[in-house]
Amino acid sequence: MPEVHDIIIVGGGPAGLTAAIYASRANLAPLMFEGFGAGGQLMTTTDVENYPGFPDGVMGPDLMEKFRAQAVRFGADVRTVDVDRVDLSSRPFGVWADDEEFRANAVVISTGASAKWLGIDGETRLRGYGVSSCATCDGFFFKDKDMVVVGGGDTAMEEALFLARIGSSVTVVHRRDEFRASEIMARRVLEHPKIKVVWNAVVEDVLGDGAVEGVEVRDVVTGETRVIPAAAMFVAIGHTPNTSLFTDVLDMDDQGYLITDGTRTSVEGVFACGDVQDTVYRQAITASGSGCMAAIDAERWLEAQH
Repeated sequence: MPEVHDIIIVGGGPAGLTAAIYASRANLAPLMFEGFGAGGQLMTTTDVENYPGFPDGVMGPDLMEKFRAQAVRFGADVRTVDVDRVDLSSRPFGVWADDEEFRANAVVISTGASAKWLGIDGETRLRGYGVSSCATCDGFFFKDKDMVVVGGGDTAMEEALFLARIGSSVTVVHRRDEFRASEIMARRVLEHPKIKVVWNAVVEDVLGDGAVEGVEVRDVVTGETRVIPAAAMFVAIGHTPNTSLFTDVLDMDDQGYLITDGTRTSVEGVFACGDVQDTVYRQAITASGSGCMAAIDAERWLEAQH
């Protein structure tokens, strides 16, 4: 059997790297597989202005590099390789990466969640330059500007209402003729004086050179297209938790998020933190906080086992 580590961390965004920092300082010598998506969603974010300690803001990738350097400084073994499969049926738990087997007495899962995108060219070209999936993260940059929100669920309603406090106007583009959001959220949007709704429409393109200038939409009934002038477009069509490794292994909700009690999963000795189990906040600061919690929970659990 290969060497048994105290703890293996799967995933390298804010949650996983914070867990690595705390586990390292607890002399647990964590082995982390950050994967090729290392850094998480912050790697596609330009200015981060809401993370404490950076009064002038910080670039998302720069912030993640600081997280990583701090974890390595305290002794975390961080490897940029994806985990292929896991065996959580018995301890020490098995983790395979690049066809190599690793074992650990405890596992922390921090694989995050991926925002769903529309899949159009302009969206990719202008992501981070007016195209975003997080109003709380990026809305402030478009104060007193016209903005577009794409989606019809509760998340889209929340984004639109948040942005309406910041911008001059918000246009919600929805492909159907009624929202799928809860009645109370839909009513708040429909009654808001700064929010307009474009029904039965899909986004065809995002216009602008280096920054968003408008959103081209197509009416799915008539086929007509028009451009909505806007400085930003927020895509709010949901997130997909990165939990395919743990299907039929750990308890999940109907969306695929890991179900946790604090940070404890349905398997004793396996902990989860960050967006992989957070359906509400999805912020770097909350992910980091839960990473700290997972590391402390794992440390105390390991101590109890010994």
